[in-house]
Amino acid sequence: MTDFSNALGLSASAMKAQSMRLRHVSENIANADTPGYRRKTTSFEEVKNAGRPTGAVRLGDVQLDRRELTRIHDPGHPLADESGYYDGSNVDLVVEIADAREAQRSYEANLRMFDQARQMSSSLLELLRR
Repeated sequence: MTDFSNALGLSASAMKAQSMRLRHVSENIANADTPGYRRKTTSFEEVKNAGRPTGAVRLGDVQLDRRELTRIHDPGHPLADESGYYDGSNVDLVVEIADAREAQRSYEANLRMFDQARQMSSSLLELLRR
């Protein structure tokens, strides 16, 4: 039964990591038009137990994208400088939508693995009861 619980734990950790990733992507999309906003990026880290890899993953630290902010010309904007420009955000909606789709598909794949492991565990318990 430990193999089944390990599989459930691994899938659950991946689903949690993907849901947090999707949260950051959503924040990026929501702030795409916010002046001065820098895109948030994340990476995955392997969870270790007493220095040994467990196979589980978690989301690493949130980093701010250091790419240059877009310059927007709007002399009437309150943040515009004397030349009429202000800093926009460095969020690319096409990249964010692709990241969101990737996170969604990875989440769904892990959900299917979680469900398969749960069904197999349930079937094994049913066989053992006989």
